[in-house]
Amino acid sequence: MLTNVVDALSEGEGENIEFKSSLSLYDEILKAISAFSNKTGGTIFVGINDSRNVIGIDIGKNTLENLANDVKRETDPSVYPTFIIEEYEDKKVLEILITEAEDKPVFYRDKAYIRVGRSKHKMSSNQIRNLAQNHRTPQDWDSLICETASFKDIDVGSVKKFLENVNYERNLELNPEIPIGEALKRLGLSIDDKLTNAAVLLFAKTPQTFFPQAKTKCAFFLDNEAIDFEDMKIFEGSIIDQRDDTISFIKKHMKRSAEIIADRRIEKWEYPLEAIREAVTNAICHRDYRINSNVQIRIFNDRIEIWGCGPLPVPLTIEDLKQEHTSIPRNPLISECFFKIKFIEQWGTGTQRIIRTCLDYGLNEPLFELKSENLVVTLKKYKISDEDIGKLNERQLKAIEHLLIEGKITNKEYRDINPDIERTTAYRDLKDLINRGLILQIGQGIKTYYVLL
Repeated sequence: MLTNVVDALSEGEGENIEFKSSLSLYDEILKAISAFSNKTGGTIFVGINDSRNVIGIDIGKNTLENLANDVKRETDPSVYPTFIIEEYEDKKVLEILITEAEDKPVFYRDKAYIRVGRSKHKMSSNQIRNLAQNHRTPQDWDSLICETASFKDIDVGSVKKFLENVNYERNLELNPEIPIGEALKRLGLSIDDKLTNAAVLLFAKTPQTFFPQAKTKCAFFLDNEAIDFEDMKIFEGSIIDQRDDTISFIKKHMKRSAEIIADRRIEKWEYPLEAIREAVTNAICHRDYRINSNVQIRIFNDRIEIWGCGPLPVPLTIEDLKQEHTSIPRNPLISECFFKIKFIEQWGTGTQRIIRTCLDYGLNEPLFELKSENLVVTLKKYKISDEDIGKLNERQLKAIEHLLIEGKITNKEYRDINPDIERTTAYRDLKDLINRGLILQIGQGIKTYYVLL
């Protein structure tokens, strides 16, 4: 935790640093203490203003004692910060160090706050419930006992195959021939000869007998709206099989192109498979299985949407996903098993890999959004940003819309959707789209047409 004025001034306000000009900003200081406690901790530097100017403060004999008592009284559960007085250019700066609370959420005057970037926000009732569940329940949901399941419900072949994969991928030397009860015990998936929820989802013959919501729904739509689908599948069985079946469904509906590089034929999918695998695996592994809905994969002409079930675990935010962040697996047992067979690698880095892979592939940065309290990851096929769209004229916007639906456009089709323009105007508009790197010309003469990049 940062406790140095020089470093704080250099870094500026952020996820773990806040400046306050005076102790008279009592209300704001207490809100910040709540916000830092509910996330990963932080330091409040009192005596530094928003412009990073050190103005200093006066600290009386009983100032720190009174402040400590106020913080203890006004927070629930009580917070006990550490106070440090630092001299900087003959001025005193008070540093209030707050560690992440073990018991969350921490309230200030019946309201809980959370740190988001450089600011603090009052938590919604849903965030408070989610945070309380994550930090006050004695066990995670996937480690609870499934009282209605028994070992006869387990697919022995699936467990043996899993152990073989573990040995191959991680060299853990687990004997695939050991009794199933012993195998699940070693994996932490059974307690006192009773199956956990994770064991049922991973290895039951029909997990949906116990958890009907544990399904993955996939659909391939004819256009860019979720209205008419051409193909739809609902995958059941174990969540390991669902992950593999889902990826196969997506590959079935992705086009491939080929290019020759150094005398070798290289095939390229529309989207990077690594990003697809990561997003699908995250949705299945980290979903909230208490919610009565399904993971959904929606494939459109211009994008793929991966819908999870439930919001991010508090205190993670959408912005956290785009940078290095703490791993907070909603289902630790499932995550550990997925790690053992290399479905996931390091916890907390998957979303960054999705972003990096898409950018390296020449695509836009994927979108991470909360829709109807569900995390949705969207991979876009074409590299058209909102900034690009803002620079186009109305005729070109119509052409982009046509291309997203039809996949290609000719000069004549450009004039058909933009009546009363000359061929030369259409050519000039299309040439401008080429120069902007948005479309590509295919063919010559009367056979010329254009496609999106």
